[in-house]
Amino acid sequence: MRGLLARRMKFHLLGAFVVSMGSALLYKFGVAEPRKRAYEDFYRNYDPMKDFEAMKAAGVLESAPPK
Repeated sequence: MRGLLARRMKFHLLGAFVVSMGSALLYKFGVAEPRKRAYEDFYRNYDPMKDFEAMKAAGVLESAPPK
């Protein structure tokens, strides 16, 4: 029984490190990178003036009433 806590602690620390690194990698490649690609794809062809005119024509903006 001598040294049981120290041995178990090493095992659990290693396991916690592996699980946390795995979770971080899964988040990076499963969530963050696809999100970055989606933003890049959206803003590649985004025209803010066209969007502004569409919102203005729909009457969404109070400061710029539709004509």
